[in-house]
Amino acid sequence: MAWRVASVVLAALAVTAHAQPAPPAPAPDDSVIDPAEVLNKKIAVWRFDALGIDPEIVQRLETLFRMELDRLDKQPLPSRTAVEKTITPAEQNCTGEEKCLAAIGKRLGVDLVVTGTVGSLGDNYVLNIKVVEVATGKSQKMQSDPLRGSPDDLIEGVRVAAYKLLAPDQLHGAVQIQSDLVGAQVALDGKDVGKTPLPNQGVLPRLALGKHHLRVESKGYDVFEQDLEIHFQKVSPVLVKLLPSDQVIGTGKNITIERDPIYSRPWFIVAVGVGAIALGGIIGYEATKPTCNTFKNGMLVPGC
Repeated sequence: MAWRVASVVLAALAVTAHAQPAPPAPAPDDSVIDPAEVLNKKIAVWRFDALGIDPEIVQRLETLFRMELDRLDKQPLPSRTAVEKTITPAEQNCTGEEKCLAAIGKRLGVDLVVTGTVGSLGDNYVLNIKVVEVATGKSQKMQSDPLRGSPDDLIEGVRVAAYKLLAPDQLHGAVQIQSDLVGAQVALDGKDVGKTPLPNQGVLPRLALGKHHLRVESKGYDVFEQDLEIHFQKVSPVLVKLLPSDQVIGTGKNITIERDPIYSRPWFIVAVGVGAIALGGIIGYEATKPTCNTFKNGMLVPGC
């Protein structure tokens, strides 16, 4: 009897375990903000903080960032003056904390609050952008690639950050390929794009920003290869000059041509010998020829 009870209990447990619902799938990451949704949201820009860089330069970059967002966003951005008038003195010291930025956003009546930092690392500059969703207090962070050069080179990084937030599909540049050879095959990142001269004056548009590899080749010429850097909303020109691969100029050797003197050549020796024999015969003939000359009264008188 006991074994029957145990069997019933085990069967009931098996049915119960089988009937339990599957664990819920992990929820999507809400911190990732969809650019398509951002375009319809109200955005406010909090200040950019300077980290080891001139604050005046950072302020100019912040102004540029505001202008780019205001141009792309469908909702007008509150001005810097409006933001300063709305926040409380305590919020003036906000340095990028999610809770603080969400409070500022609620006071401004916006959906998103954007802030950033600009820092220097040796010869490089790095731009960090933080976007806080006011309703949830969640944030999304974006960091630019290290930018080398003068602080003005950060302008491109700031504009890229604005487009990455609101219009990532417009983040592209172009390259213009010019060649002195007709019919050369052009490949970019391993994909054929046509033969020279390329259409549209050699311009390849809508390329992703960053590194690309160009390869141009033609039969009888050395292959041309070059790494390209595509910049935001810029056309990078490339002049392709193909060099013949089978062209040989000289041999690199000194060639000495020796000529025998004319008197050592066989035909000259034979000619001189024949001439000597003929001259000897003439002389011999004249020597044996009889003469009719006679002497009369002590003088030679020709005869015959």
